[in-house]
Amino acid sequence: MRSSRQSYCHTCSAKARPGCQNNTCGVMSVNPITGITAMSELAQDVLSIQFTQGGRWIGAFPYSLPSQLASHFGSAGFAPTFALCLAPNGVMFFGDSPYYMLPDVEILRPLSYTPLIINPQGEYYMEIRSIKINNKNVLINMTLLSVDKRGVGGTKLSTINPYTVLHHTIFKAVTQFFTKELSGIPQAKPVAPFGACFNLKSLKRTRVGPGVPNIDLVLHDNHLVWRIFGANSMVEAAPGVSCLAFVDGGMKNDGASIVIGVFQMENNLIQFDMARSRLGFNSSLLFFKTSCNNFNFTAVP
Repeated sequence: MRSSRQSYCHTCSAKARPGCQNNTCGVMSVNPITGITAMSELAQDVLSIQFTQGGRWIGAFPYSLPSQLASHFGSAGFAPTFALCLAPNGVMFFGDSPYYMLPDVEILRPLSYTPLIINPQGEYYMEIRSIKINNKNVLINMTLLSVDKRGVGGTKLSTINPYTVLHHTIFKAVTQFFTKELSGIPQAKPVAPFGACFNLKSLKRTRVGPGVPNIDLVLHDNHLVWRIFGANSMVEAAPGVSCLAFVDGGMKNDGASIVIGVFQMENNLIQFDMARSRLGFNSSLLFFKTSCNNFNFTAVP
């Protein structure tokens, strides 16, 4: 929840219920999907989470869970860091390493790091300087990759968007280039909301998903890339049809030009290190014969 102003606080003598929780304050909040601003309530409650030493078990505002945990346990060495490992049975880690997945794989070691940028709204951004497909540069409007004085442009990470959203001109360039590099595979009728779809049976299978050209997000260092393999670039949108899992964001210029969505983050460990202002990533855990589904929730520290 995003808040800009507290207007009242109250306690309830009746049983806590929607509109009547103890220790509540009125706040102006913004719905991140619709953009609508409305008066809401900020309530205090007790949260219980499982403690771990790393092998046994989003937001930058002071109200966010990572910030509150770091503030409360900071004297005990709890780092202002959290990591996402998204999957149907994924896991979220609070605090620093180590992070283990079955079968006893320490998934933090292969991380690469790029600067983490947090905008005034508490959203997480990273710097992408170019995009490559099959190790070839995709021609795009480079000004869209930088955040201008209005806060428009650049690349944001989002757990709200199911798929990565690209500004229309970037979407068009990436889709056309990818299709050209995959010209030997029969195309299929596009399945909304995707723009490029292919015959799934014609795609080879690899450890990291369908055998398609890699998509590289080239970061602040030209030698550092977030590589998107087939498991994170192709989705089976209909029986026998696999589509490039990127969505056209239109021509509007009122936000990020690239919004990296959940599908592209799946089975990647993504660490938000706020103490060092850096973002860690490893492109795909599938290469290490594990996944974000493999955390052992039943083990005892």
